[in-house]
Amino acid sequence: MTVPVIAFFNNKGGVGKTSLVYHVAWMYTKLGLRIVVADLDPQSNLTAGFVEEDRLEELWANDSRPDTIYGAIHPLLAGIGDIAEAHLEEIDERIALVPGDLWLSGFEDELSEQWTNCLDGKERAFRITSAFWRIVQSAAQRFQGDLVLLDLGPNLGSINRAALVATTFVVVPLSPDLFSLQGLRNLGPTLREWRSAWTKRLGENRHPSLLLPAGEMRPAGYVVLQHSERLDRPVAAYQKWITRIPAIYKEAVLAQPSEDISSPAEDENCLALIKHYRSLIPMAQEARKPIFDLKPADGAIGAHYSAVREAYKHFKKLAEAIAFNCGISLPREESATY
Repeated sequence: MTVPVIAFFNNKGGVGKTSLVYHVAWMYTKLGLRIVVADLDPQSNLTAGFVEEDRLEELWANDSRPDTIYGAIHPLLAGIGDIAEAHLEEIDERIALVPGDLWLSGFEDELSEQWTNCLDGKERAFRITSAFWRIVQSAAQRFQGDLVLLDLGPNLGSINRAALVATTFVVVPLSPDLFSLQGLRNLGPTLREWRSAWTKRLGENRHPSLLLPAGEMRPAGYVVLQHSERLDRPVAAYQKWITRIPAIYKEAVLAQPSEDISSPAEDENCLALIKHYRSLIPMAQEARKPIFDLKPADGAIGAHYSAVREAYKHFKKLAEAIAFNCGISLPREESATY
């Protein structure tokens, strides 16, 4: 039995995607799930968020990188075997990380070449293209994980194509700005193209013993991040972009006619509106914990204390919405304690 895989992806950078994955992963542990997080962004910012710098240096010290995602694909890339068992960095009793690696970018050209070779039914081509899926499924089985979350880089390259082939669902983080919406217009057609192309390739697989992903890439909704508020309403500079999101998402990602929806708050495809908790971010980074877990001892007092409670409610609602849209059962109802 395979474990659901959810990718957080937008080909526009700077939307707060990595922070979103980090916080959603922690929130799911509070809701009773065991989570495997895989950092498939060569920039490895998610890994840096989970792992202390000294430990990160250790992970990257050996040229063979046995304890990173690159180490897991290295035998396949070098032509000396299939994927290796991925190292799982245990962050918490309910969170395990497949650490990222800057060297992962070296996998790009091979993935591009083998994507074409899948059409000729070559076994190596299918092994390489499905490597991420097989790695995270194996990791989830070993950790007894309920869910896999993927953090991806902001581009439409071969690494992200292979990563998205490995996914069951896709959550799209957005900022209310022109660049993010332009990225959304590109993203929807690309996902449909990749889904169709992978289905075609699956028909050429002549190796039935090789388990391959279905490449579902089902849209699970979008999250609007870092929106500024004044008197509980978005400031004027963002207003026109926010109001355009529902229609563009429905047209570009769902390939459906747009409806007259005035804001994401009224859109069933909007999973959440998450503010940028600017004053809490440095505090959380120093404490190495999600912002909704900050305590007075970490400096969360006064207005910060209120913001922590607000963040908890927002991220809990988001995690529940994603689970609902993806058909994932949550074992328990968690109540925040401060």
